[in-house]
Amino acid sequence: MTLKLNEIFYSIQGESTYAGYPCIFIRLAGCNLRCSYCDTTYAYDEGEDVAVEKIIDTISSYKCRLIEITGGEPLLQAETPALIRKLLDKNYRVLLETNGTLDTGSVDARCIKIMDIKCPSSGEEGKNNFLNLSKFTERDEIKFVIGTRDDYVYAKKILPLLQGNSLIQHIHFSPAKEMILPSTLSAWILEDSLDVRLNLQLHKIIWPLDQRGV
Repeated sequence: MTLKLNEIFYSIQGESTYAGYPCIFIRLAGCNLRCSYCDTTYAYDEGEDVAVEKIIDTISSYKCRLIEITGGEPLLQAETPALIRKLLDKNYRVLLETNGTLDTGSVDARCIKIMDIKCPSSGEEGKNNFLNLSKFTERDEIKFVIGTRDDYVYAKKILPLLQGNSLIQHIHFSPAKEMILPSTLSAWILEDSLDVRLNLQLHKIIWPLDQRGV
């Protein structure tokens, strides 16, 4: 049982309610989207086949119990749910970052899903799979990457759909780096009294934009 692995690295979690915590990142290769602002285009194709057990053995060298499976889009690979399950069985806390276009039903309910809802500036908003919202648990999270006023208006229109689901408790609005100022997005959120969390990408604040493995 193998996965096409792009990289494994140990860093600070930059997004979600776990932002700021040390985290082991397992980046899998391959993505079904081509978002305009993507900062990991190298993960589209770059990777090598690695056995699941070798991946687990590699991360065991880090003294950390928080893991994020990211990409690319991790659910493109059929063995990703098995990796998640094995990590959970070893008592790791596992986050899955997914673009939300693929069915998340095969993901172990113990996993914390962080699902993007794509806005217009991504160029991929037509591929959002809102059926995944019915599979949410109270530990899962939603993220909007906001780059323009149109993105903000789009996200605001989606909010009633999310806030009508009592299991969706964590909704993040994240300003796209070099597209919109955090202060601008903050002002819009306050002006409209939105019950959302402003999410700054800590890793992009701490490290240069072109630095990999952080």
